[in-house]
Amino acid sequence: MALAFAKYEGLGNDFVLVEGADESAVSPALARALCDRRFGIGADGVLLLLPPKSAGAHGRMRVLNADGSIPEMCGNGLRCAVLHVARAKSLTDVAFDTDAGTKRCHVDGAMVTVDMGVVRWVQDTTIEIDGESVALALADAGNPHAILLGDTTRERFEKIGPRIATHARFAQGTNVELVHRRGAEIDLVVWERGVGITHACGTGACATVAVGVAKRWVERNTEVAVHLPGGTLSVVIRDDDHAIMRGPARHVFSGSYEGR
Repeated sequence: MALAFAKYEGLGNDFVLVEGADESAVSPALARALCDRRFGIGADGVLLLLPPKSAGAHGRMRVLNADGSIPEMCGNGLRCAVLHVARAKSLTDVAFDTDAGTKRCHVDGAMVTVDMGVVRWVQDTTIEIDGESVALALADAGNPHAILLGDTTRERFEKIGPRIATHARFAQGTNVELVHRRGAEIDLVVWERGVGITHACGTGACATVAVGVAKRWVERNTEVAVHLPGGTLSVVIRDDDHAIMRGPARHVFSGSYEGR
């Protein structure tokens, strides 16, 4: 039976969106097949839209990465899922259940603002890779992040990013951020757990700004522009440590998948 889907992207972080009655609608094996860029549709991950669990929510999002693993949260994916539901139901304010809690969102055209909940710096740590010490700032954005401290080239990041993401220090793996500061703005590249380097990462942007607030790179209650390979996100860390993320989402096409 053909599987109906919609293709979405948020700053080039792309997803196959599937509506289902329960979590069995998309298995890890099917997610890998859907995300295959040569034999499937091609995507960084699958957004499985499910009936809501909490009162007042308009839907629930479950994410499956391109390798079939299941992360707790995906900021760019959430913006895409919210836009899909908002347009279908003619809504501007949307509450969405995720594996990292219920998120409240506002849709203004193609721009989606999300209250990501509490996002904060956890601690600094050092790990060893091939006998070399690597300094990291750890942050929690509903999923784990490790932000590289100190100067690192993109070439080196491409080599050590996957090593950090799967290091024994992180039992469930971690996302890894390469940061270059530009005054009050941030340039960011993210190695996403279960995917690799992506064009954008919403939770990574929020985690990095939270670390920036803790280390006084940037100011609290101030909009920070985070420049990713696919475009720019706006992130504010409020006094209550909630991260407010604003960025675009776009429907690319819809179709049906028949498998191989």
